[in-house]
Formats: sequence, C-alpha cells, structure tokens
Amino acid sequence: MYEILAWIVFGLVAGIVAKLLMPGKDPGGIIVTILLGIAGALLGGYLGKLLGITGGWWVGFAMAVVGAIILLILYRLIKRASG
Repeated sequence: MYEILAWIVFGLVAGIVAKLLMPGKDPGGIIVTILLGIAGALLGGYLGKLLGITGGWWVGFAMAVVGAIILLILYRLIKRASG
C-alpha cells in the first residue's frame, strides 16, 4: 500500500520533471501532465518490478520520469491525430 502511495508522490514530481524536459504546449495543460506523471510513475514502477530493476529511490524516480515522458509523448500524438 505504501509503495503505491510512494509511486503517486513520485508521479507528481515526475510529471513536473517530464514537463520541464519536454517543453511545449500540451493539449491538457499542467494538470493533465501531472496526472500523466502519476500514471507514468505507476507504469514505470510496475515495469521496473517486472524487469527486476532495483537500486533505490533514484532508480524508481528515473523510471517514473521515463514512464511520464512516454505517456506524455503518446498523449501528444493522440491529441494531434484526433484534433
């Protein structure tokens, strides 16, 4: 339970970091970016566990940021294609 809560907190920060690393206008603004960060953190955490990647909270944070960036890229592509 605490692990999921930690990934959500990581996700809040990861969403902000992802937005800083990927500047530009996002279709949903900073709130959607933060929500994508949370989802990306959960995805990154799950994939990290699935692949057996360990190494402390720095590795977890990196996985959260990577997950957030991937979801942000996908979100931008989907929004551009639909609108």
